[in-house]
Amino acid sequence: MNNLFNLAYEILAWKIDKALVRAKLESYLGFLHSNQMAKLSLVCDFQELYRYLIDDFIIQYSQKLSKKDFKMKTESASHEKKGKREYLTDSETKTMLEELNDFFETKVEVKKIRNGEHQTLETLINEEALLLAKYLRSEIQNWTPRLVN
Repeated sequence: MNNLFNLAYEILAWKIDKALVRAKLESYLGFLHSNQMAKLSLVCDFQELYRYLIDDFIIQYSQKLSKKDFKMKTESASHEKKGKREYLTDSETKTMLEELNDFFETKVEVKKIRNGEHQTLETLINEEALLLAKYLRSEIQNWTPRLVN
């Protein structure tokens, strides 16, 4: 299960990084997470806004899985030791990624900034990055993240 969460969080991080770059923000300069070499600190900060949605998605997705959807792999655990880890099968990984992509394209109850229509989760992430950028540049007085119920 940990591998499923890690994979889904990584996809979320890519989408957030892309949104922050579009908003002309520096992904490495965070507020909550420490600034470390090669760590996308602002991505990690921003990811916290949406982590609960990924958690819900993975929990719901995993309830459909059975033992046949997993396979064991032998890996190096350390220099001289090998260990076994359980992974989703390749076909099930592909299915999960497709469903996760569809999840980012689902409509959310948060209205778009410009036309007030409902938007997808991915669009919300992009808009929130733009609003954060405007706040940091003092173009708007306040920024309160618009969250999905």
